[in-house]
Amino acid sequence: MSIAIGADDAGVALKDRLVSMLRESGTEVADYGAAAGEETDYPDVALTVAEAVARGEHERAILICGTGIGMAIAANKVPGVYAAQVHDAYSAERARKSNNAQVMTLGARVVGPELAESLVRIWLESEFQGGASARKVAKIAAAEARGRPLG
Repeated sequence: MSIAIGADDAGVALKDRLVSMLRESGTEVADYGAAAGEETDYPDVALTVAEAVARGEHERAILICGTGIGMAIAANKVPGVYAAQVHDAYSAERARKSNNAQVMTLGARVVGPELAESLVRIWLESEFQGGASARKVAKIAAAEARGRPLG
């Protein structure tokens, strides 16, 4: 599995830690930055990474900013990409199992490094379950294809 990871300047330290953890476990990781001391705007990183996921270059991605909120909002602007902000074990699992999110966002100012490592493991081990959730995710995809909001 190929994982893309990116961060703005607020998330660099956590990104670097997660890159090390993932590589040590044998996971293929593409690091999209930012680097320590580099000022980076989260929409630039989120859109670059989400577009790579949409093109099929990576199966999943992790995006990190101060709260995880901005990265999720920006990544969700890319058609075909579902990004979920994750902050606990349940949200990490459900992001995949219920919502088929290929992108996980974390807040470096909200989630500590040990918890972040655990959340990444949970999210990577989870797969979309389909069932009743498949119908709901399909409605989101249909609205996206129409280019207009649900309803």
